[in-house]
Amino acid sequence: QVQLVESGGGLVQSGGSLGLSCAASGSFRSVIIMGWYRRAPGKQREMVATITSGGNTNYADSVKGRFTISRDNAKNTVYLQMNTLKPEDTAVYYCNVGYIPKAETGIVGYLEVWGQGTLVTVSS
Repeated sequence: QVQLVESGGGLVQSGGSLGLSCAASGSFRSVIIMGWYRRAPGKQREMVATITSGGNTNYADSVKGRFTISRDNAKNTVYLQMNTLKPEDTAVYYCNVGYIPKAETGIVGYLEVWGQGTLVTVSS
């Protein structure tokens, strides 16, 4: 199966920066979209940023101008650079990948997989 390994979470002061990474591994043909989602305490999960294989990006209004998503298609890895962090950015961040499975699976279309989540805590 396809698995995602996340890293980069931790504790940072307000105004600081932190970088997250997520690498996809396993059996699949290709990745078509990768993204980051987060869930803050007592809140619903929300999309933070996504990026397609073609490089098209999408950001939540709350992080525009502060966060940057990028990917290395050859390494099947997605990154999230978070700058000017605020206490409200505190959440568990989850990596999500949409991918095309190998033909032998008999599956047409694409599947998605979620990472385990990494905690980002921003102190004031």
